Amino acid sequence: MMNAAPPKTEVIADVKLDERTLVRRKPEVEHERAVAIYDLLEENTFHIRDDSITGPYILHLSLAENRLIVDVRDKDDNDLKKITLPLSPFRAIVKDYFMVCESYYGAIKTASPSQIEAIDMGRRGLHNEGAELLRERLDAEVEMDVDTSRRLFTLVCVLHIRG
Repeated sequence: MMNAAPPKTEVIADVKLDERTLVRRKPEVEHERAVAIYDLLEENTFHIRDDSITGPYILHLSLAENRLIVDVRDKDDNDLKKITLPLSPFRAIVKDYFMVCESYYGAIKTASPSQIEAIDMGRRGLHNEGAELLRERLDAEVEMDVDTSRRLFTLVCVLHIRG
């Protein structure tokens, strides 16, 4: 008889977005948010670079004073670590990403498949660039895989939407 694998502890078990500035988002944005959270919770690698802190983790993501706040908590919602990143390095990528996403959602309705594919390649490229920047900026504090950083970047973009 095979033993079950031990539970993974260096993972994000839940993620919460600061909804104090709740706005009515477009259905496409809500879908992206929901998919990012679902995929993130299904599979992720997230390790705090501090041996005294272990997961699983609950992340509370928010924006305050032009900073991203990554509030890492334990499964009982106790504070473990608060990471603050300036948003200025992300500003241009997020702005460009939003513009390309608008073009993409518009193109889906009227453009040819090759035009849609070209816009989508640009969208994915910007998304990958933003996810890599997020990984680099968090690297001193957190180790994560590429897919985790991509999904977290999606959520950072969602937080930027202010109506």
